[in-house]
Parts: sequence; structure tokens; C-alpha cells
Amino acid sequence: MASNNTYKIFVVDDESLFRKILCKTLQVNKQYEVVPIGSGTECLKRLDENPDIISLDYRLPDINGRMILEEIMKRKFPPHVIIVSGQNDIGIAIELLKMGAYDYIVKGADTREKLSITIEKIIDKIELKKENENLREAVADRYSFRKLIKGSSKPLERVFSLMDKAIRTNINVSVYGETGTGKELVAKGIHYNSDRNKMPFVPVTVSSIPETLIESELFGYEKGAFTGADTANAGKIEMAHGGTLFLDEIAEMNLNVQAKLLRVLQEREVTRIGSHKPFKFDVRLIIATHRNIKEEVEKGNFREDLYYRLLGLTIDLPPLRQRDSDVIVLAQNFIDIFCDENEMPRKHLSDDAMNMLREYSFPGNVRELKALMELACVLTDDNIIGEKHINISPGSISRNLLGKEKTMQEYNEDIIRYFVDKYDNVREAAIRLDVGKSTIYRYLKKS
Repeated sequence: MASNNTYKIFVVDDESLFRKILCKTLQVNKQYEVVPIGSGTECLKRLDENPDIISLDYRLPDINGRMILEEIMKRKFPPHVIIVSGQNDIGIAIELLKMGAYDYIVKGADTREKLSITIEKIIDKIELKKENENLREAVADRYSFRKLIKGSSKPLERVFSLMDKAIRTNINVSVYGETGTGKELVAKGIHYNSDRNKMPFVPVTVSSIPETLIESELFGYEKGAFTGADTANAGKIEMAHGGTLFLDEIAEMNLNVQAKLLRVLQEREVTRIGSHKPFKFDVRLIIATHRNIKEEVEKGNFREDLYYRLLGLTIDLPPLRQRDSDVIVLAQNFIDIFCDENEMPRKHLSDDAMNMLREYSFPGNVRELKALMELACVLTDDNIIGEKHINISPGSISRNLLGKEKTMQEYNEDIIRYFVDKYDNVREAAIRLDVGKSTIYRYLKKS
């Protein structure tokens, strides 16, 4: 066992010599804090010391081993109990194991060896449980809403509010948003913060699977079900049992598969291709699409009955152009992550770079921002990322000025700021805009 943990072990036996032999054997392992105890009464009195394991003699003169075990098992987090007895009685052994004892060892020449092996197995089990708990905590922390999806804009706060509602129930969730807005991140955030977080999260991108394969991918198949089916395979629905099935780009699914999926969801059971044995499943369903499914229903591209079956709680992800206050936060976060992953010195955005990002409407959304920041980290030769390091053409900025809903005053300020930044000269900006310099200064003062 490779571990730095220490484990407290009670060795309870009224025979002094035998107790010393067991303690001496166990004390060889420096992980073990071995406590010799000579009576059942003392054992019960010292339970508040929270031993991890108790080696318990079944026949003690003061209290019967069964009674001690019964008291131990009443505790909220009882230790693992190994019964050590001079009686080779299968009936008693079975009874004690049913009561909660981990093992029943008959005293003999090999007692020390058997006890050591059993304790090692228990500690392996304890450490595996701790590893799993730590992993779950790490996953939950990793998928904490605030860490997973950066930002504090009002549109994003509405998303967080709906995610909070989603995790408290098993209602289906429909996530709508443009490409690159982070629909899968929202799905993961809901799953890993729900009571299903110990079970699988199974993502399926419908648009990336050929139409001829989507059915076998979702429902699974048996060996020999079709040419090339050399082995049996569970489908994604079966794999997600107990957890969450995330169907991304659901609107790309053809009508034939839609009909079969509807039946599967209604019956809550799926049958592999080539099999007649249905599998009862329990999954939380989250779907995502950049299309308006209701419009697809009206066009005849999506089944209306499946639409209502899937609908559930709707979460609309705002595009990045509607999250003004989040752009710089996200950009710096992507820069920090990229620098850390590539062991580069930390880099920061210059004022002109931040202004450039604020003016751009990001048709590729968060995904595009991430790519731009990673490239900028590579292009810069120092720790400052300037406008010239961000791969956005000035034409893109000017075309995107109308990508946000603003007042005329705000548009005027944006246009003037753009020209002043572009020419780095108030006089030149005034000439290009055919306005007086005083107008430029007046708007700059307001902004």
C-alpha cells in the first residue's frame, strides 16, 4: 500500500500474551497506530477515539462479542470490525457478518497472517473510497458554475439561475445557443452539480455521426447484428444509465431516428439492434442545438411529439456580443490558462487590445475568443498583448459596430473611439469623420 495515511487499530483480546503477539505483528507497519485493549467494556468506552479497524475477540469475559458488535454498528460511521474467535462455528460467523462484521477469523497458527491480510484489504478499500471521494470533489469543484463559465453579466446571471433550478430536479433540459457559446459546459455543470454526479455523463454530438450509424450509436447492438458487428456494444443510452445523456445538435437527427428515440423515451427502455431483450434505463436528458426547434417542427424537419417530450427547462445561452462585461474577464482567463499549460510567463492585455475586443462582435463566440487569445500569446514577444497581436481585421471591427443594440449616443462614441484609436490622432480622426476636433473631445470626455 502506497499511502502516507495513519490508521488506528484496536486489538481487543483478554488473553494478554495473544494480544501482545497480534499487536507486535501489526506494529511492524508504521502506518498502523495499534491500541491494545483487554476488555469489551474498555473497547466501548474508547470508541470515541474513532478507530478505523477493530480486531475483536468473540469470547470476552465481561461482554459478549455479539453485543459489542451491535453497539459498534449503531455508530454513524462505524469502524471495520474483524471478529477473531476460538470457535469454528459457521452459523455464528454468518450471523456476525450479517450484523456488519467485515470478516470472521478462527484462532490458530495462521491468525497473525490472516489478520494482517484482512487489515490490508480493509485499508485498500478505505483508500479507494477516499480517492473516489476526492475525485468527485475535484470534479464537482472543476464544474462549479462560477469556475466553469466565467463572467458576471446580467444575461449570464440568468443562465446561472436556471442552472440552479435544473440541478434540483431531474427535469429534461434544453440548451439553446449559437455555435461556440458553451452548451456542453452548461450540460456538464448541471450534471456534476446534481445528485447524479457519481454516475456517467455521456455526450453525443448528433451532427458528427453519419445517419447510417446514429441508431447503433444510441441504442447499441449485439454481435452479428449487421456486417462488421464483430462484438456486442452498449449504446450511449445504456452507457448513461443512472447518469446524464447529452444530445448535442439534436435538430440534426433524421425523422426516422427521431421516431425510434421517441418510443425509447416513452417506454424508458432500449433494445440493442439484433436483440429482443429490452434494457430498462434511468437517465437525465439534456439536449442542445443552435437551431430553433419550434421552427424546425413547423417546417416538418422535427417531430412535434418528440419536441414536447424533450422540451423541459429551456436555457438560452447569450452570445458573447451580449455579454459586454464578460469579454475581458474571459480573455484574460484564456490567456492565463494557455500560459500555465505551456509554462509561459503570465501575459496581460494592453488598453488598445481590450478596446479592440470590446468592439468586436465575435461571430464564433467564446470558442473564437479562446482561439484568438491563444494565438496572441504565441505572437507577442513580451508579457503584453497588444492590438497587433490579436488576429482581427479593422474591417471586422467596423462591420460589427452594429452587432450590438446601443443608443445613438453610444454608437457615436464607439465610432469616434474607433477612429481615434485607429489613427492615434484626434485631428486625423476629425478630418476622416468630417467633424470638428471639439466634437471629438466632447465625446471622448463623455466616454
